[in-house]
Amino acid sequence: MQYGFVRRPALLALALVAVCGAAQAQDPWPSKPITLVVPFPPGGPTDMVARVLAQQVGQQLGQTVIVDNRPGANGNIGNALVAKAAADGYTVLYNTSSIALSPSLYKKLSYDVAKDLRPVALTAVVPLGLVVNPKVPANTVQELVKYAQDNKGKLSYGSAGNGNVTHLAAFQVVQHYRMDAAHVPYKGSAPADVDLVAGQIEFMTDTINSVAPFIKDGKLKLLAVSTAQRIPNFPDAPTLAESGMTGFEAGAWQGVMVPAKTPDAVVQRLNAELMKALKDPGVLEKLRVQGTEPLGSTPQAYGDYIQSEIKRWAGVVKSTGVSLD
Repeated sequence: MQYGFVRRPALLALALVAVCGAAQAQDPWPSKPITLVVPFPPGGPTDMVARVLAQQVGQQLGQTVIVDNRPGANGNIGNALVAKAAADGYTVLYNTSSIALSPSLYKKLSYDVAKDLRPVALTAVVPLGLVVNPKVPANTVQELVKYAQDNKGKLSYGSAGNGNVTHLAAFQVVQHYRMDAAHVPYKGSAPADVDLVAGQIEFMTDTINSVAPFIKDGKLKLLAVSTAQRIPNFPDAPTLAESGMTGFEAGAWQGVMVPAKTPDAVVQRLNAELMKALKDPGVLEKLRVQGTEPLGSTPQAYGDYIQSEIKRWAGVVKSTGVSLD
């Protein structure tokens, strides 16, 4: 009997611990702050959109969404960080189209896009604009081509880095029109824009939200946009397709991914919150000002899109001869 009085409280304590542990394991997501990893620098075209969505989704969830910038290696440092993170929904990746370019640019990656990351949603696309320094005597794509022909070997174009979509889109323009122009890669759009405004390079294709302030101030001229249709912010600018590159369309698209083993319930909830955020009037206005087009998708549709983009850009990367290993 004596042992009964000693063991019963102990058994009760163990039972309480077990119940509490089960309750903690079943805490609804999210029960703490979420880290949104942005694999590019603060203030850049990706970061600008990510912060708008982070704030809105955080408000909807009733939790803080912390933006953690982890730039480097065309986004692969941040991508790998999330791929190896705990699959609990508290470490989320805000990725860009670079994730579809890396398999062709790098022979070895520390993560596998298809196996280590799980798509949640395609969120937005930032159109690219073909811009030139005002001193370049060209107001149309055709006039730029003529100027390049008259100044063979003298023109150069910039990009946010080797293998970046800003590089590959410009490369396709140069290749299509057989322009003799040298590529100058930079570490991001910001330094490339600075040199373009200063006249160190003559032209580039850059994200609209990066170059819009320079265009509006007359420091750059916009010759064409990369979208299938003209964009509301610059309705007078023709598309590259209208300018002779029939069928051409490209943009710096963005989306959200999580570690591969993240639970279905978390993926579906996060997708639903993102879709809700992309319909919010305040979010839409902020994206409109940036020149960013909101999208939206199911997790499955986003996964299929990533795979189609990997195939699409593989040939372009190969034709550039660029390898970043």
